[in-house]
Amino acid sequence: MASKKKNQVIVRTYSAGVHYGSLVSQKGKEVVLADARRIWRWRGANTLHEVARTGIASDKSAVSVPVAKIVLTEAIEILPCSEAAAKTIEATKWQP
Repeated sequence: MASKKKNQVIVRTYSAGVHYGSLVSQKGKEVVLADARRIWRWRGANTLHEVARTGIASDKSAVSVPVAKIVLTEAIEILPCSEAAAKTIEATKWQP
């Protein structure tokens, strides 16, 4: 559950898209996330700032299933994710 996790972030990368997960480490542009999900498409927010703060419309967005760990090598921005936003992201299923 999102309320028990710590360091939930959204990471925008140069060429690998947008990811959500628990921040494990960050060194320069390399970011490691645990329980990571790719946010493929979102609705209900205009920018990633809003995604991180208020979340997404779960019924109109597309988020992958989680992977245990991902290493992102070209992070452009890392946004802390609110508990409310984390709940909406975690509730979203993949929708073609």
